[in-house]
Amino acid sequence: MGALATQMHTRRSAAWTRAIRAGVRLSHVYFPTTAIVSLLYVLENGASAEIAVVGNEGVVGVALFMGGESTTVRAVVQSAGHAFRLGARSLQEEFNRAGPMLHLFLRYTQALITQMAQTAVCNRHHALDQQLCRWLLLSLDRLKSNEIVMTQELIANMLGVRREGVTEAAIKLQRAGLIRYSRGHIVVLDREALEKRTCECYSVVKKEYERLLP
Repeated sequence: MGALATQMHTRRSAAWTRAIRAGVRLSHVYFPTTAIVSLLYVLENGASAEIAVVGNEGVVGVALFMGGESTTVRAVVQSAGHAFRLGARSLQEEFNRAGPMLHLFLRYTQALITQMAQTAVCNRHHALDQQLCRWLLLSLDRLKSNEIVMTQELIANMLGVRREGVTEAAIKLQRAGLIRYSRGHIVVLDREALEKRTCECYSVVKKEYERLLP
């Protein structure tokens, strides 16, 4: 991994916001360090929904080491920060050595699949305020603070719902004393209560990541 690390370059999130686009051949993978990236599926009419979130535990561009050269999802920076970038050839050469990196990437991919599957279940069966709690907690797990900078419109795009629905859900959480929301800033005031209010989907994902990526 030492030799591999020397080939990695740091990038500010703004420089690679559109680096991963649906249907485009991937030239790099990205390892977020302080940034958070949302993986979105975008429909032909422009509507979108988040299927997973990636932070300092993961990598953006798993298609490169899973045998594909492109992906059907779009990667969008949710929270600005830094990431390391690694070229496709270097990654594939390391992966093909079948060493520790291969096993680590496969475990991460299993955790990512779990998150995607649980997101689909959550969006279908759970209330919007529970979905918002899950989304907030997953974001907090990848941040160093209890504050998230995100407008209600962007959150609605992530969850694949109407903005009015997010507004109503946020008001519920704010009245309960769980969050404080103002002008695109969400501050989580009571994380423990937020975890109690969310559905089981958050704990399922969290436990799987902890099991596979200790």
